[in-house]
Amino acid sequence: MRQWHHILQNLKSSGAEFWLPLPLVGIVLWLGGTAIAQQVLRQAHNSPNQLQADTQLDMKLSATVLVISAQIDQQRNTTTVSIKTTDSNLKKLEYEFPSADPKQVEAAIAQEIGLPVQEVRKLVHYRIVD
Repeated sequence: MRQWHHILQNLKSSGAEFWLPLPLVGIVLWLGGTAIAQQVLRQAHNSPNQLQADTQLDMKLSATVLVISAQIDQQRNTTTVSIKTTDSNLKKLEYEFPSADPKQVEAAIAQEIGLPVQEVRKLVHYRIVD
């Protein structure tokens, strides 16, 4: 018994009574933090500000269209369209359509920019690339 008393006295004088409980405190904090993190992660979070990546942007062109240039690539069967506008913030729009048929391209352009097909026909200039 005297031996234990002597050991405890040496521990007190060396400051070990402060250092010995620290691993126990660390383990308790670690286990408590893990339990809290698991509880938070299990909860369903319904955020009103969710991103939706599968929707397309519905854009209405408010500027006047100056010219529509369409470059038809017959080998790839695609048409690249460049639209120049009067809007200072949106001077140029570019599209690529999977068709080389002018009527289909005109319909697609009309749908994209919200103009009647007759207006698109007046503004479009075609160039064929082989």
